[in-house]
Amino acid sequence: MGRVIFVNLPTADLARADEFYKSLGFTKNETFSDENATSWIIDENILVMVLQQEFFAGFLVNGDKPGLGSGLREALNALSAETREDVDDFVARAEAGGGSIYRPADEPFPGMYQAAVQDPDGHVWEIAWMSPAAMENPV
Repeated sequence: MGRVIFVNLPTADLARADEFYKSLGFTKNETFSDENATSWIIDENILVMVLQQEFFAGFLVNGDKPGLGSGLREALNALSAETREDVDDFVARAEAGGGSIYRPADEPFPGMYQAAVQDPDGHVWEIAWMSPAAMENPV
């Protein structure tokens, strides 16, 4: 088995967070889900663990605390898209699931189309498509 990445995110409202991740089309992993946390499969080796804020805090040391609502960003979670349309669809599904647009879709350079959304707790998910030609000949 290869490496698996688990993105662990605190939430103030597990049910609301679940609606958001469900709307993105991710698959809930019931084996690792309970009243404290839910697990969402993004891809074979990428999972999101959404943890109740108090439960998340139990994994922190040195006086660290969950930063929900602090306005500080420590990470931007980024996913690739297969097409430009996938980017727009991801944004639409995020909004339908209770998220919001963090950065509207744009094309910062030819062949790269991207956008970013926030889940209901403010965690940012970027989504980007790059044309095969742009990947072969970066600017």
